[in-house]
Amino acid sequence: MPLKRECLVILLVLSWVSSLRAQDENHVMFSLGTFQNVSVPVNGTVKADVSRIPADVSFLTLQFHTHHRNVTLSYTPIPLYGFSVTAADAGLLTTLTLSQTDVSWFLKTPDGSSTAGVGVILPYTSTDPVPGACNQVFPLEIDPNIYLEYNLFETTITFAPANIGYRRGETPPACDVDTGSSTRWRLVYELYQYFLPEGDLSEQSLISGLERAANVQNVRDNSRKVVSLSSRDRTQFSFSSLPGQGVILSVIVRDPVLNTSASYIPVHTYACSFSSTLDGCGDLGRVSTKVFFTVTGLAGLLVCFVGHRFFKCELFCMGFCFMAFVFFVLMTTTTALEYDLRLALTALMGVVGGVAMVMSWWRFGSVMACVLVVGLILGFLISSIAFFTPLGDLPVFHDDVVFWVVFVCIMVFVPLFFIRWPREGNIITCGMVGGYAVVLAVNAYTYTSLSYITLDVLKRLLNHNFSRAFISVPLQDIDFILITVWVVLGVSGIVMQLYREKSRPFFPPSPYVMWKQERERRKTNVLDPSHHKPSLSARILGRIRQLTQHAEPAGETTPLLL
Repeated sequence: MPLKRECLVILLVLSWVSSLRAQDENHVMFSLGTFQNVSVPVNGTVKADVSRIPADVSFLTLQFHTHHRNVTLSYTPIPLYGFSVTAADAGLLTTLTLSQTDVSWFLKTPDGSSTAGVGVILPYTSTDPVPGACNQVFPLEIDPNIYLEYNLFETTITFAPANIGYRRGETPPACDVDTGSSTRWRLVYELYQYFLPEGDLSEQSLISGLERAANVQNVRDNSRKVVSLSSRDRTQFSFSSLPGQGVILSVIVRDPVLNTSASYIPVHTYACSFSSTLDGCGDLGRVSTKVFFTVTGLAGLLVCFVGHRFFKCELFCMGFCFMAFVFFVLMTTTTALEYDLRLALTALMGVVGGVAMVMSWWRFGSVMACVLVVGLILGFLISSIAFFTPLGDLPVFHDDVVFWVVFVCIMVFVPLFFIRWPREGNIITCGMVGGYAVVLAVNAYTYTSLSYITLDVLKRLLNHNFSRAFISVPLQDIDFILITVWVVLGVSGIVMQLYREKSRPFFPPSPYVMWKQERERRKTNVLDPSHHKPSLSARILGRIRQLTQHAEPAGETTPLLL
């Protein structure tokens, strides 16, 4: 009996210890302003606590971030509508009462699976603006979250308006009763971007970036300011989508009268899905894309250095580019074909366009018409480069009419400028376009922002709402390396071709025109042996007669005797 009693006591102690351990695993103590790693168990709820809150703190924000899995933050142990939020970047705001020194929140996953992430609690005083306190759209009464949506073309963020700060226990100021300088209408919203390392989709990179973009000071020190919005502007903004490029988007609300600020819950996006098996983040580099742009890069390298020398090859490549681009735009806007099929048909029509351009030069011999098409391609590239710079983000160019008028004017001006020097213009086009084709080939294997020089224009053609998007993209180490490669290829190709072709005719003659001239010469030159030679059709008919007609015997023949 004593032995059984001792065993029973030991079992009770072990069960009590295990229960305590389980409670510790489902309970996390936060310190203000310090990031804390949190793991949510399967079908479990984690309680997040913070205590010893200073008396000068009026409200707190809890933000919790995961790599790509949704998590539910709630004010109550069981999530309720209007008292919880579910997202990969979720946050809650709690206003404090007069004597309150601790706050609790609850974390769980909506599907009951396990996940891990990082969280931080930030304190704010009574002079700081209250993010999302004038919310009239989203379920939470005070919603400091940024809601993000993206597609292939653009990424859009939406957030609730803020209110001016107030002390503990005070009634919040009215949101829309007055629009004077003593109300929330004096607040200013600043939007920031922080770009993660190119091609890095890891969780470690994301957590490091979030620590640099969590609070107001870190955002201003490390992120790039995109735009400032007044309280009368719409609390919605669009950016150009960059699939595979991690971006952290932050909003800071600033009170210009008190010179104080507060941060909304930052959100991150890769403009792709980690759960999709068709167009997921791990499937960005399609085999078809790699094959297409690898061949394009090799052809561009050939054109860059010997395009003018092998004029027919250059015309085929330029005709391919021109027709492929036009056909891809038309097919994408009018059909819903899969990407691989569209790319295959684009390549097929590009071949047709290249052959048509070569045959037009071979038949008609019009060099200027071909150089005009080549010049339009150079003009398209130069115009795209111009709008890839901060010039493209000027508000005036968010108007489609203004944008396309200026874009087409630059595009048409380039071939007109080179009418006086067609050979030089053609060689410069070979160098610039051929070098950029090499850059696109590299982009098929590793991420580079330079592909968006032309991709942003293509997006604007395919999506009418893309004009409102902010199109700035980051330039990181790989981009500067490729810019150097592009410049070296372009300059060396242009110099080499100018030096090689300086003693040659401007353009090679058309084979068909040369044949016609040779035929006319044979007709008029009686001293030429070919003048007395039957025509090709006569020779063919004569040969057919020889094969179909048999010579009849002439009877007995006797040699003559001398």
